[in-house]
Amino acid sequence: MNAQCFSLKAFPTITPLSDLEISGSIARRSNTLAISYTLSGALSELNIPSPADAPVRRLGLWEETCFECFLAVKNSPRYWEVNLSPAGHWNVYRFADYRQGMQEETSFSQFPFTVESQADVLLLALEFELYRIISTGQTLGVAMSAVINHKDGKLTYWALTHPGPQPDFHRRDSFIIEL
Repeated sequence: MNAQCFSLKAFPTITPLSDLEISGSIARRSNTLAISYTLSGALSELNIPSPADAPVRRLGLWEETCFECFLAVKNSPRYWEVNLSPAGHWNVYRFADYRQGMQEETSFSQFPFTVESQADVLLLALEFELYRIISTGQTLGVAMSAVINHKDGKLTYWALTHPGPQPDFHRRDSFIIEL
């Protein structure tokens, strides 16, 4: 198993709530990927969608509070974007190259994950089979990120690293975890 813990940082020009923290872990076991996120702090200051009765694949999840993971096959321009809403909605997109050829990844017809909410902690966890999108043994570059919607309507952007002048989770130089 190849497991790593991570901590996300807010984009530097945006002032998030001072006590807000986003951390988690990612682990690869053979061709299975397990990811967990922990959002902690003054959650009452955030717009966090309520759990949906029937979570579905949905477009535009990054326009509200959303946890994201980007996966790229090493030495290949193609990559995938996984979007997870605390409401339970989800989507997976594939790209041919940097922000090009965006399509819903049809290898997944459902994407179950768990969400637990407490007073000042939100936990989100998922596990899925990589064989649906990559061959066994291929090395992945991974970027972890989140978009957080505050009660005042302001969005803050969180990632492992912010290598550019604006928040851009698609930049390959931010895919810094290798699995």
